[in-house]
Amino acid sequence: MFRIYAIIAIGFVAVAVFDGCGNSDDVRFVTKAKVLRDTMPKLPEAWPDLDSLPTVNFIKIVLATSEDVAEFRRKFAKSEAAADNYRAITTINRKDIQYFRKGDTVMMPDTIVKDLRAYSVFPRIYQGAYNIPKLIILSNPFQSYACYDSGRLVRFAAVNTGSERKPTFPGRYALNWRQRLRRSSLDSSWMLPFTWNFHLNAGSAFHQFDMPGRPVSHSCARQFMADAEWLFRWGKGAAKDTNGQMVAMTGTPVIILGMFDYTRKYGGPWREVYTNNPVIDLPAEPMAVEEALIPISQIPKDARGSLRPYKRYLTAEDTLRARGIIRDGVRLSESINYNKLRRQKRLAEQRAKQQKAESDSASQ
Repeated sequence: MFRIYAIIAIGFVAVAVFDGCGNSDDVRFVTKAKVLRDTMPKLPEAWPDLDSLPTVNFIKIVLATSEDVAEFRRKFAKSEAAADNYRAITTINRKDIQYFRKGDTVMMPDTIVKDLRAYSVFPRIYQGAYNIPKLIILSNPFQSYACYDSGRLVRFAAVNTGSERKPTFPGRYALNWRQRLRRSSLDSSWMLPFTWNFHLNAGSAFHQFDMPGRPVSHSCARQFMADAEWLFRWGKGAAKDTNGQMVAMTGTPVIILGMFDYTRKYGGPWREVYTNNPVIDLPAEPMAVEEALIPISQIPKDARGSLRPYKRYLTAEDTLRARGIIRDGVRLSESINYNKLRRQKRLAEQRAKQQKAESDSASQ
């Protein structure tokens, strides 16, 4: 069995008693939320659904044996009958069930809640966003994002963002265009359901893909399928000018906060959160957040001629290193067009075959 205090029959939920993480904390949070709400200008919707979300506490369990892993995967497998269990556990742990291995630590809630906002590390009310119809805030350290509608939390979801050599850089972005099923322009073997591009030149996007529980992507924000589909329908793309060209930064704003601590061998700071009180501080003025700095190495070479302002991309890496966003000794990976490399390889092979055939013919 898992190394936990108890398991209740309904929902296979770990139960524990927590010191200092009980109802009193929740009362303070709800009171603060209500006071915040009452001092805000009148919003288009009331907040009873947010106020009624339950207190949730978490404990860590260890999958100490192969039997533990097998039992865990069986109980929380993706299925229609146990969809709420699956969604809760994978969201809380930021990874899919098949990526749990022997020796792994699992964060377990004392309550399975269908509304995943109950597990949010973001505030449920965002006063600084009350006049913004749609806003996405993503935390690299906590590998998750929150969607706000006029300051009201409407979605909480897990993500796996960019690896250290291909990071998802902090700053302000905006949704640009979407595609129901996109074949990557850099590698046609990558099929990306429910894609929302948020940086035209770097190709950064929200989309569904494998979720191993750590930042492993090429600057994109990977999601679980249900979250990717929801965001695909909820977000708003860039406006277009009279020539049909997209106007920069006119789609749903996307604010990315912080950098993941890549020195961690396992998990992230969500493994130190033992109750569902918010832990992330949000910018007071989200639209005043600096537009993201993207080093030119992160732009495919074929797309660099259209960069504006070009100098900002040239100097971005030095600025990011000076700010400590890129660690000393870390070398960024160039953005590689694998489709182009494969085409070049095929052409080289064809030329080699042709030259060999001509050589064989001449020697006869």
